[in-house]
Parts: sequence; C-alpha cells; structure tokens
Amino acid sequence: MNRRNFFLTSASLGVSSAIIGTVPENAHAEKIDKVSDAKLRLACYWGNFIPAENDDQRIKKMLAWGFQGVEISGNGNSTKGDLKKRLDDAGLEICSLCFGSCGGKIVSEDVSRRQSGIDELKKALENAGILGAKCVVYVPAFNRQTKLEHLEIRKVLINTLPDLAKFAAQHHTNIVLEPLNRGEAWFLRTIADAAAIARECEKDHGGIGVLGDFYHMTTEETSDMGAFLSGGSRLMHVHLGNGPQPPRRTLPGQDDRLFVDGFRGLKFLGYNRFCSFECGVHGDKEIEIPKSIAFLKSEWEKAEI
Repeated sequence: MNRRNFFLTSASLGVSSAIIGTVPENAHAEKIDKVSDAKLRLACYWGNFIPAENDDQRIKKMLAWGFQGVEISGNGNSTKGDLKKRLDDAGLEICSLCFGSCGGKIVSEDVSRRQSGIDELKKALENAGILGAKCVVYVPAFNRQTKLEHLEIRKVLINTLPDLAKFAAQHHTNIVLEPLNRGEAWFLRTIADAAAIARECEKDHGGIGVLGDFYHMTTEETSDMGAFLSGGSRLMHVHLGNGPQPPRRTLPGQDDRLFVDGFRGLKFLGYNRFCSFECGVHGDKEIEIPKSIAFLKSEWEKAEI
C-alpha cells in the first residue's frame, strides 16, 4: 500500500488532535478565530507563466484572473525600478524572492566559499526589504552541491542562520527554508524538519520561517494537513503544483492530486500569506490557468474545519 495513502487520514487527524491536546481549553474558539483569518491569496512567477505581449498586458491579465501577488526569481536586483512602481500601482504585491541555493555555498565543504554565499543571501534580503517582499526562499543545497553529511549541514546552518535571520528582520523580511523531495535534495525534505531548524535559529528576533510546496509534499509528506500544521506559525509561503506523475509538476487540477487536505491545514492555522504557482502548464495557458484557479477556489471552499 502507498505510504502516503495509508497515513493520509490518520496522520492529519492525529497531528491536529495532538496540537489541540497541547493548547488551552479554549483551543476550539482560538481555532475558529484563526479560520476566519485564513484567505486564499494567489501569486505566480513574474514572466512567461502569464502569456502576454508586454508587461502592461501581463498585469491586466493577472488582475482579471484573480492574482494578488508576484514572485520574483533570483535576488531581486532587476526589479527595483519602473516594474516595482507599476506592480504597486496595479495593487500586485511582490510577495517573495525565490533565491534558491546559491550553488550550495553557505553549506559548502569548502569553508572559503561560505562567506560569498552569505553575502549574496544578504543582498537578496536587502532587496526584499526594498521591494516589500515578506520572504526570500532559500534552499540549503540541491543534490551534489555539497559533500557535507546531514549533521554537518545542520551544524553549519545552526551556526550561520541566526545572524542572517536577525539581518532579515532588520530589513522587514524573512528567510524561508524550502524542503524539497529526495530527487532534488537529500537534506531538508519535510516541513517539520525545516520548522525545527527555524525554531532553533530565530532566537527572539524572528526573521526565519518555512515553505510548503505541494509538489514536493506529494513525495515526502504523509499528510498535507499534518505537514502544514507541523510548520505552525513559521509557515510563511506555499508553492502550488501537482505531483511527480506525468505530466509532472503541472497546474493544480491537471491531474488527480487534491488540495483539500492541505487547505484544511492552512485554514486551521489562519494562513493568509501567499500561495504561489510554481509549476508548468499542460495545454493552452489562456484556458488552463483560469481553470486551475477555479479548481483551487473550489478546493478551498471544500476544506471545512
């Protein structure tokens, strides 16, 4: 039996029950309050994801389709001019910078490479503060980007991230750790593990959180709801995409992957940050993207607490 299917219902109920069991007697009232705060706010990468002949047309189409946010790939250097103003004028928020791993420099076995990685991440955090982006998505290392073992990588992060998190908070943004599936990274594959690192590194200044990506979660998590709950208040960003079956990582709704369980977890947490498309499109974007948005809204409505 598929591990994910076996645990799907029991894990989500078990995790939520466990959490409820650790909070005061008014937990139900607190949960209802959080549910009322929850919102499905959609974003996508700026660029070719939205079919358009120019930026003005792209912005107009995003607004018509119901997008509220934009995710920028890289460190944000190229976004601080006229585009930033046009997005602001249109009411589109730059929600995040998808920084990546910087070649795994910060956790490299070559100590001499680490400082340049730290400096590059700091530059992205500075830019995020200027752009108003609430998070910079960071992957410690993809496969084969470092020769360090798990415990060694973790030790480097625990020693390095607290100062970076403080720097992020000073710039009114956050480092967000992204767990990946084992095909892309053997270190950091679950939201719970990312949250444990964030908890150890945030100290009293914040500045660090976690990301949940439905695509990676299909492989690594037994329950979408349970995974999000394990992130708790440190869950600061969500990526949307289908699972690994062909055509892999396409739009939500283009295969049989459901989102109700995960959305239930987001509602339980009162999540009102962004859920951003990070996926390909199978078929005509003009037709398929609006269909996917309608599918996600339907899944959100079905996710009752």
